[in-house]
Amino acid sequence: MFSEADSLWMAQALHLAELGLYGTSPNPRVGCVIVRDGKCVGIGWHRRAGEAHAEVHALKAAGELARGATLYVTLEPCSHYGRTPPCAEALIKAGVSRVVAAMQDPNPEVAGAGLALLHKAGIEVASGLMEAEARALNAGFYARMTRGTPWLCSKIAMSLDGRTALANGKSQWITGAAARKDVQHWRARSCAVLTGIGTVLADDARLNVRSIETSRQPLRVVLDSQLRIPLDAQVLNPTDAGATLIYTAIADEDKIARLRNLGVTVAVMPDSNGQVALPAMLQDLALRGCNEVLVEAGNILNGALLKAGLIDQLLLYIAPQLLGDTARGMARLGELQSLEQRIALKWQDVRQLGEDLRILLKVEKG
Repeated sequence: MFSEADSLWMAQALHLAELGLYGTSPNPRVGCVIVRDGKCVGIGWHRRAGEAHAEVHALKAAGELARGATLYVTLEPCSHYGRTPPCAEALIKAGVSRVVAAMQDPNPEVAGAGLALLHKAGIEVASGLMEAEARALNAGFYARMTRGTPWLCSKIAMSLDGRTALANGKSQWITGAAARKDVQHWRARSCAVLTGIGTVLADDARLNVRSIETSRQPLRVVLDSQLRIPLDAQVLNPTDAGATLIYTAIADEDKIARLRNLGVTVAVMPDSNGQVALPAMLQDLALRGCNEVLVEAGNILNGALLKAGLIDQLLLYIAPQLLGDTARGMARLGELQSLEQRIALKWQDVRQLGEDLRILLKVEKG
């Protein structure tokens, strides 16, 4: 169905899609290549929400050479009016003869309708080429569209014996400069960075992107069941970072009013135990347009999210050092009574950053 040339051109389209890694949310990252007579005549990628889609950029670059050409795109062309007109209609008007999409759009407003519109217009269509790579690039968008929650990745810096802080809470710095700079890239690609009040009180974390260029700052999200956050906490400072959202379990009207006067959004979302309702919180983040959420929290929140089956991926930075059995672990999971209760993980990537290792694992569910 697909030729070697098809694969080469789609690989280029995927590379182009990666150029939008930091700026397209809540939209997906999409790349596009137009080929005529074996030569590339136009390329494009989606840069940021509200601006032209990848196909439109590529068509503009190709001009009249798009007529009769093959278009490779990492996501099915849209068929509905959003902030921009439908790309499928633009392709029909341009006269392309063939469209190859890496995957169908999981957005219910599209979900095959774009390819069907092209086919009806007499354009040859195909999808599924390098679908796994395309889906991995947009794991957050796919999750939000299909299950109504963001893709949750928990970043944990720890020693070789799995310890994230000393017993007294000190943790700066377990890992080296190269690992800490790499974290900035993960923050930049995320729609939100999520932490617990314990981390805010212990580290006064800012949770913003630093030391690398980015077109936007992620939403900073704090879980604070009892609204203990100090009003002078750095995470509330709007001058050097993005907006801040606090989820709480209590309706303390005075504290909420003071936080809102600082420009902070507060959402009261209790569960039956007086804690923040974690599934409802993630659904709310999805409604706010969050595709990917990076968790930077302590062992209590990490444990709660893992036990609830809400974490999709672990991003572990492991330093070649030992902190001992009195130091704090990576996730408070409680005592397991059988091996069937263990959390299974799947290796995705292992690499060395400076003196540390970075390991990426997918959490196996079901």
